[in-house]
Amino acid sequence: MNQTVLVVDDEERIRSSLRGILSDEGFRVLDTGDAPAAMEIVAREQPALVLLDIWMPEMDGIELLRRIKTTQPETEVIMLSGHGNIQNAVAATRLGAADFIEKPFSVDGLMGSISRVLARETGGVRGPVPLAVRIASPVAASGTAQPQRTIARSIVIQGQGLHSGLKTGVILHPAPPGFGIVFSSLADSHRVAARPENVTDTGYNTTLASGAHSVRTVEHLMSALHGFGITNLLVKTDGEVPALDGSAAVFCKQLAEVGVQEQSPAIEPVRISKPIVIGVEGEGQEYIKIEPADHLIIDYYLDYPPPIGRQRMHFELTSPEAYAREIAPARTFGSVAEFRKLAELGLAGGGRLDNVILVDDEKVLNTTLRFPDEFARHKVLDLMGDLYLLGRPIFGHVTASKTGHSDNLELIKAVQSLL
Repeated sequence: MNQTVLVVDDEERIRSSLRGILSDEGFRVLDTGDAPAAMEIVAREQPALVLLDIWMPEMDGIELLRRIKTTQPETEVIMLSGHGNIQNAVAATRLGAADFIEKPFSVDGLMGSISRVLARETGGVRGPVPLAVRIASPVAASGTAQPQRTIARSIVIQGQGLHSGLKTGVILHPAPPGFGIVFSSLADSHRVAARPENVTDTGYNTTLASGAHSVRTVEHLMSALHGFGITNLLVKTDGEVPALDGSAAVFCKQLAEVGVQEQSPAIEPVRISKPIVIGVEGEGQEYIKIEPADHLIIDYYLDYPPPIGRQRMHFELTSPEAYAREIAPARTFGSVAEFRKLAELGLAGGGRLDNVILVDDEKVLNTTLRFPDEFARHKVLDLMGDLYLLGRPIFGHVTASKTGHSDNLELIKAVQSLL
């Protein structure tokens, strides 16, 4: 394995610090503060990795990145920046950067990023799934383990946070086996794993937090990852996953376009061995139940005032195509009164007429429904996102009535306690 790393930064103290850190880790380290010299070194030495400052004299780091990826596309590049923002991170990732790290960085955060990026050169990843089966079913045969999965290359998506109202985005990076789904800040090395114990709010969305770092509205992205069977992923975002059109359709489109990589070793799905019930089971009651099954089955019952009314949705996760077709397009919904209440709480600042189904006075105000039962389908979408906090596929038959994020969290914690 190539162990050469080139550090390109106009600050000698940064280069000196990185030389020491990386040399101690066994890397052969080259460095320069000159952009044209960097191109010569890349051509001559063909390093495995370039650590590249985004602010360079003579030629900015984005342009240098473009040239490196044009002439040496196999060379991995991690961008370093003292003034990181989502726009810079998106631009760098679209040009092929493997990661984007904000200065000052921690040694653990930097080495974690380097390990993840260079893991692509090891034998732990089987390679891209052929196009014809690129979104093959995440459902294993009954009683069998299945491969771990990550994405074949990075994805960038920009948008607006539904609750913060701020311009935001996500950068999805491939991750090695056993990594899990982890949300990371653009501004620092703080990370939070998508796990039940890290959920801090289920009021109007699912929020994850670890220490001072939190990320809101993860459920739509998590739902898409569940549908595609993605088990390892690094998600970089600024505080809130973008709402996009209020559904998971854009995430699915992007995942289908880049494809997946299967990874070893295989993992066992979560199998339900006995029924678990949260709430009081019965017609018209609020409850959620899971029973044994050989794949994921969901029956959702919804009962709202008109124009929503009573709806039932039956869904079986048999393939990513089924999820992308039947569940992913269903959008977030709410009444005018609910959005007024959210506004008073300082939430839903990013709610727009094109990313939410708005209802009032017994009619839908702003859009044409994509399905007659779109409201129940979106509840299934949210439920699948929350279930995926278990970190791997779940085989069970879920029946839910009038439930939301808090009920979903109670259920997965009950399942987790039995694992």
